[in-house]
Amino acid sequence: MSGNTLTATVVGGGIAGLAAATALARAGWRTTVLERRTGEPEVGTGVAVPRNGVAALNALGLDDGLLASLGHTTVGTGFRDTQGRPILLIPDDIEEVRHAVTIRGFDRRRLHAALAETARAAGVEVVPGARVTNLTAGAPGGRRASVWWRDPAGGEVLRADSDLVVGADGMWSAVRGVLFPGVRPTYSGSTSWRALVRDTGRDGRLFEFWGPGAEFGVMRVSDTELYWYGYVRAPRGAVLGDELATARARFDGWAPEVVDLIERTDPAHLMRHDVYHLGGGLPTYARGRVVMVGDAAHAALPTMGQGAASALEDAVALGALVAAPVAEGADQAEAMDRFDAARRPACRNIARQAAFIAKVGADLGGGWRQSVRNALLRRVPTRALALAGSSAVGWDPKEY
Repeated sequence: MSGNTLTATVVGGGIAGLAAATALARAGWRTTVLERRTGEPEVGTGVAVPRNGVAALNALGLDDGLLASLGHTTVGTGFRDTQGRPILLIPDDIEEVRHAVTIRGFDRRRLHAALAETARAAGVEVVPGARVTNLTAGAPGGRRASVWWRDPAGGEVLRADSDLVVGADGMWSAVRGVLFPGVRPTYSGSTSWRALVRDTGRDGRLFEFWGPGAEFGVMRVSDTELYWYGYVRAPRGAVLGDELATARARFDGWAPEVVDLIERTDPAHLMRHDVYHLGGGLPTYARGRVVMVGDAAHAALPTMGQGAASALEDAVALGALVAAPVAEGADQAEAMDRFDAARRPACRNIARQAAFIAKVGADLGGGWRQSVRNALLRRVPTRALALAGSSAVGWDPKEY
């Protein structure tokens, strides 16, 4: 294939899709992104990107200077109970520990805009309002993959034939629905409020509070903004008349900083979404000429804080293991198998860790369970735990 211009169609224009498209374009592929939404494509909430995600962003061309201007560098501090008393605190005064727990907090819209600009600079074409209606996976070395999508301008259904299709269309992936119809998102049993609050005086570190069937987290995303989330057990699809009043009541009596942040939240800037995940994930991330990335492939519970980072890792791996070698003439089927072998075990491991943290954290019931859990965790050597957890953030793009 080295003598021809390779083409790729990326379905989904979120963080995963734009990052994947950038990696492909930088390897010389003519790349188009089909994004079903129009206007502002990302919601206005925060996102935590740990060290591995920052390394992936750097590899995609977003340098540290740009990232510093987009967000706020901070550290994770561990967990507290509902009154703010320590359960498991991470000592950030030790350099090797601080390095392991350093994260960058971003307003998701700003990070998305930077990725969109980087993709366009690499030559990626983004088509907003393009709703995918069907696809065929094709076969490496044989027929190309085809994607049918509805043109937002005229309404007619168009077809794109490509050497590679990337399914990056998130939790409710249309691509996954066609290729893996038996794999459907599972409701976690929890819902999550999220908001940005104007603030210039509070500590910028990531603070997380655990209580019966609930978790509350707060993190700075800029010099003037804090991001908070309230993750609680709730029936699926619950309809609330007053979201802010319900959140206020749910966290009533928690630590003063929790109550204060909710009180200072503009109701117009508060959103809530039920939390879903893919459970066992996909049996393979590569089928025919289609590769799956991000939440479309491996949506995990948010308790590891690795959602954005793992999607960014996927993009870098796609560029290094598939896009660049195939552009140089490597066998596409073998390249896609290498991608699957590299990414699927790593993402399954993150999903398992996230499920365990949810079980002992936000999903844990009240009464004696809380006191026993808290007492046990207070005995854990936190320095050793933080360093052990650094395996998830120690990913290096050079390993590909």
